[in-house]
Amino acid sequence: MNTPDKILESRALVRFQDCDPFNHLNNAAYLNYLVNAREDQLVKHYGINIYDVKSLGGKSWVVSSNQIAYLRPAHLMEEVVMQSQLIGYSDTETHVELRMFNHNKSQLKAVMWGKYVHIDLVQQKRTTHSEELMALFEQALHSVDEANFEQRAAFLKQFNFA
Repeated sequence: MNTPDKILESRALVRFQDCDPFNHLNNAAYLNYLVNAREDQLVKHYGINIYDVKSLGGKSWVVSSNQIAYLRPAHLMEEVVMQSQLIGYSDTETHVELRMFNHNKSQLKAVMWGKYVHIDLVQQKRTTHSEELMALFEQALHSVDEANFEQRAAFLKQFNFA
């Protein structure tokens, strides 16, 4: 098995319908852009389509919590880069960091932490990850040093993002 990528990346354009009257990406839309990017990245890099319930054995993930820090505005028709990485996991949960940058990654626009619970969609309750998923998570894990979201956001803000 090849070693999976640890930091996944994709690009998008900020669209008119997602902006506020000031031509900034609406705060709620950051979540959609970041989560949609993560879903696309999972398919491209790991072959995991979270909506293909049959291939996942009737299981998938649901959001248990999100934390987001808005650092700089994303503007109408701006190309943004979204990165995501698995920063933690257990037998029933994954913990993912997602970041949004400008086109050349010189300006961090937002950082988000999401926690996702693995569920059995038929029984509608928490379930454990398969051995295959646990092995993938072990190889894909790219943890961070900061113990909580506030520390992580402060750490990322200190860098020379113009």
